[in-house]
Amino acid sequence: MSQVGVQVAIDAGPLHGPRTGIGNAVAWTIAALRGRRPADTDSDTDTGGGDVELLPYVISTRATLNSGERRLPIPAALAHRLWTRRSWPPMDRWLGRPDVVHGTNYVVPPARAPRIVNVYDCWFLDHPGDAHTDVARAGAVLRRSIDDGAHVVTSSAATTARVFDLFGTDRVTTVHLGPPPHDPDQRRTAPALGDPDAPFVLALGTVERRKNLPTLVGAFARVAAEHPTVQLRIAGRDGDDAPALAAALDRLQPGVRSRVVRHLEVNDSVKQWLLDRAAVLAYPSLDEGFGFPILEAQQAGTPVVASAAGSIPEIAGSGALLSMPADEDALAANLFWAIDSPNKRRELIERGRANVQRFSWQRTTSALTTLYLRLAREA
Repeated sequence: MSQVGVQVAIDAGPLHGPRTGIGNAVAWTIAALRGRRPADTDSDTDTGGGDVELLPYVISTRATLNSGERRLPIPAALAHRLWTRRSWPPMDRWLGRPDVVHGTNYVVPPARAPRIVNVYDCWFLDHPGDAHTDVARAGAVLRRSIDDGAHVVTSSAATTARVFDLFGTDRVTTVHLGPPPHDPDQRRTAPALGDPDAPFVLALGTVERRKNLPTLVGAFARVAAEHPTVQLRIAGRDGDDAPALAAALDRLQPGVRSRVVRHLEVNDSVKQWLLDRAAVLAYPSLDEGFGFPILEAQQAGTPVVASAAGSIPEIAGSGALLSMPADEDALAANLFWAIDSPNKRRELIERGRANVQRFSWQRTTSALTTLYLRLAREA
């Protein structure tokens, strides 16, 4: 190890391209490791803080590098094909000869240094038929890395248990992420679509199969029959479940269908308006590795209704009403309760705000730093 502590080569690839949940997790983790607030992710002239010096790298020949980033000399697709067969060739030279290598998005390059790889959820591993070819290949690289001794970091105990079941490794550490940055003074902008004065149920995130949005649409139809003005707002880009969502919307009665609003592009100011104004956040996922929207809603003082799947009970705590993912009737009942009962709304808001206090980026970086130092010393 260097005199400043431990040098960590960390994958900054998820910071490039459209920002996803994983992209946010990586951006906020890197910012926190650099000793900044998670919201301060644009400046990258320094390398780290405290016991950690970061050496960010990118596995891409097309990405425009940020200051201080290294590019591995191999295209990602070719690298993944090679690394599914063997952990070769070692990348230490191109990574800056670090003490530890941290792959932040299911893939970690071969190296002589100790390696860490993030696994956020196991949905695509449990449902390989739904996985894109590139994603499936990343899963094969992950298995090879774990077989060759890589240490896994998850963001929930639920995912840790699933990793153990799938890979049979006890080299797994649960490190909860911190909450999304929250600025109460941030500008709020009403979206162009929908009645801004009507109460609404909010679904937030890309339209993926694991988000279980067709079940939410069915539950909303039941709620809409009792509430003549309530809307359903679905905010997020189309993904692999867009056809199923469209079919579910087509099955609605015309009067109910007209109260469903799609927001395909949502910037930060619109998202904050939606979170602040929503009667309830609906999060009926079939699986989650963490669930930033839950904490975002709780920070905003918005009640949460969610499924009891994956990490959701662990992350939402007592600040959410939960039901089984396939139980459309129970989901509808919980939505109705959260909308219609002032006492239950007040309780969920208070418990949600208390629940967010369990999470902090300081605890995240402390746990990661402890792991980095331990692995470096053992090596």
